[in-house]
Amino acid sequence: MAKEPKNHGKSWTNDQVRELKQLAKDNTPTRVMALKLGRTPESVQSKARSEGISLKPTNQSPYNRQPK
Repeated sequence: MAKEPKNHGKSWTNDQVRELKQLAKDNTPTRVMALKLGRTPESVQSKARSEGISLKPTNQSPYNRQPK
């Protein structure tokens, strides 16, 4: 069985929500956010959705096209 994250089942603190917002702003992948916050990726996605935080990357070109 997989090891549970350190904050599994615990409430989110204001500091963790602030860190989640900063990580999302920095385009950090969801799985990396989960590791840094001690949460599951599903928990990170759920909290981001409830807080209105977009986890979509903002710096990717469609189809990996390079600017000319």
